[in-house]
Amino acid sequence: MQENYKGKAYDILKNLNIEEGDLIEIKKGDLRIRGILLPSYSKDERIFVIKLDNGYNIGISIDNISEIKLITKNSSKAQESERKEVSRNGAKSEIKIISTGGTIVSKVEYETGAVRPALTTEEIVQFLPEINEIAKVDAEVLFSILSENMKPEYWVKIAESVKKAFDEGNTGVVIAHGTDTMAYTASALAFSLRSLQGPVVLVGSQRSSDRPSSDSAINLLSAVTTAKYAPFGEVVVNMHADSSDTYALVHRGVKVRKMHSSRRDAFQSVNDKPLAKVLWKERKLVMLDKNYMSKKGETTLDAKFDNRSFLLYYYPGLDRDFLEHILTNTKIRGLIIAGTGLGHTSSDYVELFRKATKDGIFIGMTTQCLFGRVNMNVYTTGRQLLDAGVTPLEDMLPEVALVKLMWVLAHEQDLEKIRSLMISNLVGEINPRHTLDLFPRWSYE
Repeated sequence: MQENYKGKAYDILKNLNIEEGDLIEIKKGDLRIRGILLPSYSKDERIFVIKLDNGYNIGISIDNISEIKLITKNSSKAQESERKEVSRNGAKSEIKIISTGGTIVSKVEYETGAVRPALTTEEIVQFLPEINEIAKVDAEVLFSILSENMKPEYWVKIAESVKKAFDEGNTGVVIAHGTDTMAYTASALAFSLRSLQGPVVLVGSQRSSDRPSSDSAINLLSAVTTAKYAPFGEVVVNMHADSSDTYALVHRGVKVRKMHSSRRDAFQSVNDKPLAKVLWKERKLVMLDKNYMSKKGETTLDAKFDNRSFLLYYYPGLDRDFLEHILTNTKIRGLIIAGTGLGHTSSDYVELFRKATKDGIFIGMTTQCLFGRVNMNVYTTGRQLLDAGVTPLEDMLPEVALVKLMWVLAHEQDLEKIRSLMISNLVGEINPRHTLDLFPRWSYE
């Protein structure tokens, strides 16, 4: 069908028996462009939308086209028809795609540059027809927000939707999410869903679909591949692995961080190796780490959070009065410190921390260095902080420790029980063994 094309563009496609999903070649001057014909959501009836072999989508005006040639018919057309028939008959999907916001699946109006989300299962399949070659998918929009507006109550709703998706018979779940706070949500889901029937894959795009260098198509295709073929039952983040389009990496949800503001390969595992890489062109998942959590027979949901906690990034000159106000004049129940080096703050705060812990406030120490673990027994200040009741949190990332603390505080009131859970390795947030290859080195040779 050429249902999304009108006017002259429709007439050209109809005369050549070209349908959406067919591989075609367009000659325009000295330029030959080969790719898959996609639906057009443009109001301009003179634009074809083509998906190139590298995964990018482009719009081509029909003006001055000297030749359009059909190369091969859409091999997934039968699969799409079968999927629609299965859907009508009420059969289960294999992979559930839950959208929370972001620009990973969008429709582009090529003459204006405007972008709007692709919301239905059919629209997602039109956006990325290759999904049909991997799995039967179903999609829902849970909410559509900017990721900086994510809240703990939204984490609960996402976790509930994941549980429901598995209960309905899906074997994997993909969550489309904005990249800025994706690692926070991944951690929240990991603690909320500690027993999983299959993989839960968070995915986003650093560059929206209207940009030539968009990573959305490859990331989504890789995420669905991970959700279909991964042997683990874990919450993971699936994103670009390098600055080109070679492959994607699958990171454990509690060991990943966005390490660059705009690069497509911004996400990196910290103090751990990635679980797997995805060769998206081959639709192949290659495991890199055998230390993963196995799939369970049932998904258990335990999603509740207490946000009476605070993440303090220590710096020289931190006003003691500010810190005292936070610890004594608010409803705070827990404090995570991103300290210097092996886990330090100024010794000026030792007695303040001692009073807070005696009052039942949990204080945990992480490191600003990100790589490595805290060791508060090495220097005098660290030992003083330990004596004051500050708890070292091994190699946990500061934001992971914060989310974990929110989850723990919602489950326990007793300070010693809180401490016990915070230093327990629940979902792989603590890596007891570091090897030399876990630290990235930048070479200028």
